[in-house]
Amino acid sequence: MQTALGTNGQIAEELTRELHRNVTHDIRLVSRHPRAVHETDELVSADLRDTRATADAVAGSDVVYLTVGLPMDSAMWQEQFPVMMGNVIAACRQHHCRLVFFDNTYMYPRTAAPQTEQTPFEPVGPKARVRAHITTMLLDQMGAGNLEALICRAPEFYGPGRTQSLTNSMVFGRIAKGRRPMVPVSAHTRRTLIWTPDASRAMALLGNTPDAYAQTWHLPCDPDRLTYRGMIAVASAAVGRRIGYTTVPTLAFRIGGLLNPTVREVEELLPRYRQDNIFDSSKFMSRFPDFPVTSYRQGIQQLVEG
Repeated sequence: MQTALGTNGQIAEELTRELHRNVTHDIRLVSRHPRAVHETDELVSADLRDTRATADAVAGSDVVYLTVGLPMDSAMWQEQFPVMMGNVIAACRQHHCRLVFFDNTYMYPRTAAPQTEQTPFEPVGPKARVRAHITTMLLDQMGAGNLEALICRAPEFYGPGRTQSLTNSMVFGRIAKGRRPMVPVSAHTRRTLIWTPDASRAMALLGNTPDAYAQTWHLPCDPDRLTYRGMIAVASAAVGRRIGYTTVPTLAFRIGGLLNPTVREVEELLPRYRQDNIFDSSKFMSRFPDFPVTSYRQGIQQLVEG
């Protein structure tokens, strides 16, 4: 039995498809309102803030994938993420499940220095501090030998379906709708984005590779990083017309945040767009050299052509 916790997002959906294709049909999907991806999926409704419900949800599992996401709400993150992580750790220890945690990069330094699995945490802002805290909770348990676990870390998403990210919504989503893309902060810094189906396929592979445990892994991305200007040029070639763009400065986000709480929550992330973002996934590619990574050109073409 392989179990995904937090299953209504694009990452979990793609993970479920990959597990079903290449690993097992014995899959359990857990969330407050789970939806089946395949008719063989077992659905379990559970709130991961509830200790007993979480333990019951993972019982009988060989591998548990923690892919839960929350809305961009700092107060909600501070209140709920540590509780959920604590409950999942306790449940996996109780039932002797292996745990695969899908992590992000919010806690990394806001610099242009390349990010590797050894990059120290330097969280700035409430969401970054929460992510550093829950990841450290798991690292401490791994270091103490209390459970068999691994961490999959991914940079900003882009991709099909319900993929949610600043880049997907402001750039590629608008191009696909024939609208002018809005570039956050700078069009001239190199960005590392991960194609969501690649992230999910890589997570399924790691979760079913015994020697991958007790480690952190950067999930695979195209190393030929583009600027937003370069991405829009690729999109222009794909649709056969020149696409203009508007760069949205930090001040515009700050003003928008006065009226829109969602925009206000995004402000914490904006310093990362002022300089190059170099997320290094060479460790993964050295271990899995035959893993096919979607190039930015392939992904962008798929998104803008619909």
